Amino acid sequence: MKSLSGLYTLRVFEDRDPYRVLIRTILSQRTRDENTDQASANLFAKYKNIEEVANAPIEDLEVLVRVAGFYRVKARRIKEVSNLILDQYGGVVPDNMKELLELPGVGRKTANCVLVYAFQEPAIPVDTHVHRISNLWGIVNTKTPEETEEELVKIVPKDFWIDLNDLMVQFGQTVCKPTYPQCEQCPIVELCDYDSS
Repeated sequence: MKSLSGLYTLRVFEDRDPYRVLIRTILSQRTRDENTDQASANLFAKYKNIEEVANAPIEDLEVLVRVAGFYRVKARRIKEVSNLILDQYGGVVPDNMKELLELPGVGRKTANCVLVYAFQEPAIPVDTHVHRISNLWGIVNTKTPEETEEELVKIVPKDFWIDLNDLMVQFGQTVCKPTYPQCEQCPIVELCDYDSS
């Protein structure tokens, strides 16, 4: 699927399986994408579904997700969330912000990721890339990801919400890098408030 600009291809996020999207997003907290990918692959290679994860020994989960960092906290959180979804939601991940936010360790970014990548519901997940780039471009002037989401919702047409996170993440990984922005490759450098010279 081509992106809005034609420069990037949108990724399919964990085959849009709501449970896998949720767990992957929990694993992604405070770690790099490649670590998230590896931890998620390790986990789902051994435990195929929510029931298996919920019943897995916590020590086993810790080993599988270790590469994602904060592995004890994340393993405990994954097991807790899995059991809660089984007990309270019949094994079905909620498809609305209110119930997602009631899950332990699920904040707005994680909930928005589940809405966008699992359910294709319009939302704007704001991770470090989206927050940083939105401020660099000068389209927002915010201090926190929550403030950035609030401002982007006001100015970005709703038709673009679903694609926005994926496009900005890819842009942040390839062009507008946190340490060394590739301004000479940037197609919108003239519109950007950042000056790397």
